[in-house]
Amino acid sequence: MKKIFIVLSALLATTAFAAKGPIHKSTRALGMGNAHIAVVDDKEAIYYNYAGLNQINRLGNYDMRPRMGYYPDNYLDMRLNIGSAGGFDKFMDAYKTSSHFVKLYNRANKAAKANDLNTADVFLDSLAARPDLADELNSFDHNAINSLVKLDAELAFHNFGGAFWAEGHANPYIDGGLLIPMAGIDTFYVDAVAQLGGAYGLTDNFMVGAGFKIVNRNEMRPLLVGIENYKSVKDTLSDRFADEISFTDIAYGMDFGILWQATRVIRIGASARNVFFNELNGKVITPNIGVGIDYSPLFFNRNTAYARKMNIAMDYDDILDDEKNYKPLSHLNFGLEFEQVLLAWPGYENTYRVLKLRLAGGFKGGYPTAGVGLEVLRFAELEFVTWADEEGYYTGDKENRYYMLQVSFGM
Repeated sequence: MKKIFIVLSALLATTAFAAKGPIHKSTRALGMGNAHIAVVDDKEAIYYNYAGLNQINRLGNYDMRPRMGYYPDNYLDMRLNIGSAGGFDKFMDAYKTSSHFVKLYNRANKAAKANDLNTADVFLDSLAARPDLADELNSFDHNAINSLVKLDAELAFHNFGGAFWAEGHANPYIDGGLLIPMAGIDTFYVDAVAQLGGAYGLTDNFMVGAGFKIVNRNEMRPLLVGIENYKSVKDTLSDRFADEISFTDIAYGMDFGILWQATRVIRIGASARNVFFNELNGKVITPNIGVGIDYSPLFFNRNTAYARKMNIAMDYDDILDDEKNYKPLSHLNFGLEFEQVLLAWPGYENTYRVLKLRLAGGFKGGYPTAGVGLEVLRFAELEFVTWADEEGYYTGDKENRYYMLQVSFGM
């Protein structure tokens, strides 16, 4: 036991100053709390556990896997996804605060002109009479509005899957200083990832998988814009962007996973993602190691024309993340999803589904998540999901909430 403790301590020490690797934003997984290591029954296996690729064309296929024949079939998963997310609540707070101050400034400006006074003096006197607005402005100082955009191209079938995906992240903010208002961008980076891998069933119920990925991350240093430097920043921003956003620094990594179908309705999985990484933009990458369990009640799963599926899952994820080691609940993800074909073409079994609905909910690191997806003619799908990341010092301290809308095309 002492030797194990020494090895783990050394491993954690080496990752103390490491960075996060590329993390794909899956609307399906995030809707159910990002608990997906043991679910992985479609293209999401590429991102969470490659061993799950072995399940494609086995679920819902009585010939290949009689025990799992009650699932909706999924012989091929090919999608193009376009999505965008942001902190809608923070945006509304910013809009509300700015509206208050614009109205106050307009009244001050009107009173100053009527009495031949300085607008700034009248505005400050008006603000002094409204301490609630001053508190509102102070609370909004450096409150970043998080946003991201994503594009995925994915292909998965039995024992094989690959994807190219790109995600851009930006954190613009406003410092509402009374004398010199400032605006800026805390972080800006783009991850471009190409990955592929495969799976193999060692037995009918035990699967292994592995994959390889190529990553390019481009970052821009924090940018601050004020009244005094607005012109110079405007003149040089394009040059700075060209210098810092260049696709020259390539990193390589691998993912591994195992999956065990313990019973007809219970799967257990484990995965190690972003391992054997060389440095990404000069930073060491912390591997993402996690374990999970999935329960699929037999009553809620069928592969008739009106296919139905339900998953209840729990993961203990990102075990080596030193930022979470003192708050274990931040590692815990839990969720469930319910999928139902609402309209199918008469006479065909699950091949020509017309309308499918997916509902999901859960908790990711202690914060609630929810998702809804509507698929039409097995070709187009519209999904909405919300989740939150921890921003504070302990689980539940301060959430950084996202709201994402995604459109998908494929089959």
